[in-house]
Amino acid sequence: MRRVVTGRLPVWRIGIASGVTGIACCVGPTVLALLGVVSGATALAWANNLYDNYTWWFRLTGAAVLIGLVLWSLRRRDQCSIAGVRTVKWRLAAAVVIAVGTYLVLYAVTTWLGNFA
Repeated sequence: MRRVVTGRLPVWRIGIASGVTGIACCVGPTVLALLGVVSGATALAWANNLYDNYTWWFRLTGAAVLIGLVLWSLRRRDQCSIAGVRTVKWRLAAAVVIAVGTYLVLYAVTTWLGNFA
């Protein structure tokens, strides 16, 4: 028996998860430096290497996470149809805006922290 979930689409969780995944190339080394696992210079070198060489892979993975979480959430609500998507189109747009905003905020924070390395 399939369990149908009711309620709103979790746009904040979907947006933040996909935004963090998209910028994980910079956030990962930054978190390691803030925890004291690696030095700031090492984290900066890793972040620059990952961002310069693999940035589109991280961005595409973030987009895949966004699409996957939206589809999973819609399927759980039995709204995975054109009519179901039309009912939550503004919430889907909000998830995309939150994902892009999360990406930009984390990019700005990691770039600012890179000035101290």
